[in-house]
Amino acid sequence: MTREPHRLTAIEAAAQIAAGNLSAETLVRSCLERIQHRDPLVHAWVQLDPEAAIASAKRADASPRAGLLHGIPVGFKDVIDTSDLPTAYGSRIYVGHRPVADAACVALSREAGALVLGKTASTEFAYRHPSDCTNPHNPAHSPGGSSSGSAAAVADFMVPLSVGTQTSGSVIRPAAYCGVHAIKPGYGELSFSGVRHLSESLDTLGCMGRSIEDLSLFLAALQMREYRAVGNGLTRAPRLAIYRSDLWDDARPDARKQFDEVIERLGRAGAELTEVANPGLDRKLLDACWLVTKFEAGRVLVHEYRHHREAMSPAAQALVNDAKGIDLASYHAAGAELERGRNHLLAQLAPYDATLTLSAVGEAPLGLQDTGPVLFNYLWTLAWTPALNLPVMKGDSGLPIGLQVIGPRRGEHALLATGRWIERQLA
Repeated sequence: MTREPHRLTAIEAAAQIAAGNLSAETLVRSCLERIQHRDPLVHAWVQLDPEAAIASAKRADASPRAGLLHGIPVGFKDVIDTSDLPTAYGSRIYVGHRPVADAACVALSREAGALVLGKTASTEFAYRHPSDCTNPHNPAHSPGGSSSGSAAAVADFMVPLSVGTQTSGSVIRPAAYCGVHAIKPGYGELSFSGVRHLSESLDTLGCMGRSIEDLSLFLAALQMREYRAVGNGLTRAPRLAIYRSDLWDDARPDARKQFDEVIERLGRAGAELTEVANPGLDRKLLDACWLVTKFEAGRVLVHEYRHHREAMSPAAQALVNDAKGIDLASYHAAGAELERGRNHLLAQLAPYDATLTLSAVGEAPLGLQDTGPVLFNYLWTLAWTPALNLPVMKGDSGLPIGLQVIGPRRGEHALLATGRWIERQLA
């Protein structure tokens, strides 16, 4: 049976458009119809201009193929500047704010032929205060944060690709909760120009899609390079490190059980598995990561604190107040701790093709006020390594649980190939 256009993966839609079997206008209209039907429940979108999106699609159909993403609609997190749509940074302060230029990731997407479908919901300033977005699998549960709408929109077949940001776990965790593929590339691999910072030492863009091949295609466009297909991935069984961390007891029992079963299956498929641990280091690095985040984020938010404090959430106000109590020496000491931790992790994990852990502590939390802890994400953000979410597990309630696969620095394509091998064994 032929699938509706909005259910196609990005790579499938791009192939059909290139072959003349699908128009960009048909794809965009299908996505908009899906949004009209589902978004009153999911609330993944904060800005849409359907007429402009359809007009852009018509122009794409009337033009020669522009690039890798020709005619493909994309959603952008509401902390990413767009010249033709408001960007509010998830804040009441900036409602209706119109940036004068596109962020680099938006401009690069357009250069590759993509269509900006709209802006997806974000927590306030990409921190903790949630939006109205719900989990598309069960609206009583959180979609995660801070890239809430980016994950929910892809998961609910409203758009094939989206962009989010991650300071600690804000791409991988919502992708896990909503059950989509996502990659957080290594630090600095994608330009952050035109994106609202929270913590300059850690902030990273991330891509979400419905397949590993989607992520490979999107990364190529955002890095302005040739696309390399992942295909079947590795042709040999990989060497994998298993990293449960000092925080493993914080994971839900069903998540730990599912993880153990995945590891057993990969071992039977031939993967060489090695348990790796750093007793005492994980919590130490978590404390340092939070101190650096508070110091930097508190200073980023000083303008809003001075002029619009009443419109800020208590969590955002607390960031500024906490930052005032952190002296420069403590910030530098924490930064040095992160650098030592980064160097240690990179050396420790260098012999392996990838490292496996959970993407989150378990299924999405019940309720919308808690976007979930970052306990299994922050290490790989501070290590500046690429991390991949594979939606290959389910919890006791039937909600997605993500497997996180971490690769070597500057090894995004190799990470995707390893992830594809893992998916084939678990299919």
